[in-house]
Order: sequence, then structure tokens, then C-alpha cells
Amino acid sequence: MDLEINIVDAFTDVAFKGNSAAVIITNDWLSDELMQSIATENNLSETAFVKTINTQHYEIRWFSPITEIDFCGHATLASSFVIFAKNPTVSNIHFFAKAVGHLSITKMSDGYIQMDFPSRPPALVTDVPLALLKGLSIKPIEVLQNNQAYFVVYENEMDVISVVTNNDLLKQLAPYDVVVTAKSETYDFISRYFWPANGGDEDPVTGSIHTGLAPYWAEKLNKSSLVAYQASKRGGEIICNVGKNSVQLLGKAVQYLKGTITV
Repeated sequence: MDLEINIVDAFTDVAFKGNSAAVIITNDWLSDELMQSIATENNLSETAFVKTINTQHYEIRWFSPITEIDFCGHATLASSFVIFAKNPTVSNIHFFAKAVGHLSITKMSDGYIQMDFPSRPPALVTDVPLALLKGLSIKPIEVLQNNQAYFVVYENEMDVISVVTNNDLLKQLAPYDVVVTAKSETYDFISRYFWPANGGDEDPVTGSIHTGLAPYWAEKLNKSSLVAYQASKRGGEIICNVGKNSVQLLGKAVQYLKGTITV
């Protein structure tokens, strides 16, 4: 069986930056085992599998090289980019994902793609796991948590950039990942994301975690529109608009590869 595969750099407007995702669009789901095998073989942060309902409605699932993921922002952006390229007259599409429900996506006139996601703000943690404290070289000033990750807040952005992790310890926090964040001088806030239990050591740019980061920083900074930067080696910029129950994430994407895989 031959399948078309697209690899797209998400949350960037230049190649080799942002976060790469593979996108495979089918009319029927492949088996779970085959989807996981393809994602493992691709060895990217995420491979998105998209099932077509019609030109504006799709189902979507996301797989890391290790496991299926409940929610992935950058692979949703990459999938939207591919679908809009295939259907140039379409400017609005909708995804359905089992864990997060319906996601509305809009192609903007300035090259950005806007994704409307559920807001998932974190709550303060009073009993911080020892594996988290020992797994980071810099002590947090505050720790929060949502259903995806622990949120480690630092005093300044240099702490975020320079922190060293012990991923063997952070892996013990499964199923939760870890995001470190701080207010920024250049952006509104920056972050880095570590997910050794679910995908890899450090994720280049993580859209999903910004549905928690953006509400947190919107409250701290008293503003609803923010510009975020994920300070990985590849780096990526995300525009965040925070509503009462939703977060709009806006980003650009760049095609890297289009090809065929045989499975």
C-alpha cells in the first residue's frame, strides 16, 4: 500500500525551524499498530493521521515515536497547512479529535493559520513531586499542573534557556510532561517543553501546551493577546489570543517534503 506523506515545519516561516510534523491523509483509518509503526519510523515529534469526511471536515489523531498523543498543536497546524494547499478555495476547516472534541481552523489572509482550541489553564501544585525538583537544575518559583504537564515558572528567561534536565527523573512523572516558562524581554513569555515519557527529550515547539501557558500569562500580564516563543534549538513563535474558554493559536508553516511511503 502506497500513502502520500507530507512533512511540514510548523510555527515558522522559514525551513529547518519550528517543529516538524508528518501528515498522512486517508479515507479510512489505518490500524493503530500501523500508525504507530509509521510514526516510530518517521521519528519526528509527531505524525498526524487525518481521515477525510469532506473538504471541510476531518478526524485527526496524533502519534509520537513512542505513543498516541491526546492533543498536538503543531501537527494540527501542519495538517491544516496541507489541507489548505490541496483545497485553495477553502478557508475554514474543522477537525474532530476524541480527547479534545471539535477544533476550528481558519486560513488568514496574511499567511497565518488560526486554530481555536479549548483553554486548559493550570492550577497551583502544593505538593511538588521530588522527581520534578531533582530533575531540573534550577529551582522553580512556582509549580502548576493541568492534564498535560507540570508548569514550572522561573524568575527570568535566562533560567528557562539555561536549565538542564535529568530526563530519567522527569520520565517518572508519566503520564505528565514538563514545561518551564518565564516572562520575556523580547516576547510576552518564553518556554521549553520536555516529554521523555511520551515523545522525546525536548520538543521543538509545542502548540498544545500554549492552551495552558497563554491563560496563565494572560492573567499574570493582564493582557489577552500575547506573543510567545519556545526557546528550543529550532525555536518557534506562537501568537496567542485568550478568550474565556478558548485559546486561539496562530502560526505559519513551511513545506519541507512531499513523497510516498510504502507499507
